[in-house]
Amino acid sequence: MTAKRTLDLLLGSALLILVAPALAAAAATLALGSPGGLDGALRRETRIGLGGRPFELRSLRTRRLRLDLLSRLPHVVRGQLSLVGPAPLSPKEAALLGPAAGRWRESLRPGLTGLAQVRSRSGMPWDEPALLDAHYTEHHGTGLDLAILTQSAHIALRAALSGLRLPGKAHLSDTDHRLPGYSVAE
Repeated sequence: MTAKRTLDLLLGSALLILVAPALAAAAATLALGSPGGLDGALRRETRIGLGGRPFELRSLRTRRLRLDLLSRLPHVVRGQLSLVGPAPLSPKEAALLGPAAGRWRESLRPGLTGLAQVRSRSGMPWDEPALLDAHYTEHHGTGLDLAILTQSAHIALRAALSGLRLPGKAHLSDTDHRLPGYSVAE
């Protein structure tokens, strides 16, 4: 067992235990509001995993508080996903990349998050996510995984906290605290 797999098992299991009540509540709420019950609450997609083996990726049909990603934690514990790795591709997406890209992608488990995901808000060009995934594949290690997980948690926490603003409350912008008559040119 590698250090990466040990981290996936320990941290993935701990996170799954922590978020299980929220996932159960979200699944129940989605199942009650969906005509298909629990089947309607889950999204099922075929993805390509380690060694090019396909697997069925199941996740909740919600983006609220990133529960869709957290609902994939059982795949991490089972070993189909890693906490950090290249994005899990569909068979069609994998075929479009070609055999050369497929070989390096298949050398690692796909991840819940990755270098491309934490850098996605930087306004990068369309081909940069694939380059970041390739860079991660060449340079992955426990230190980089921990840095990516820390950045992912920071992004998720910041997004959750920004959603907690109370309606009707005033929020200062950069210009609200300036003295009357202030000019940028001064």
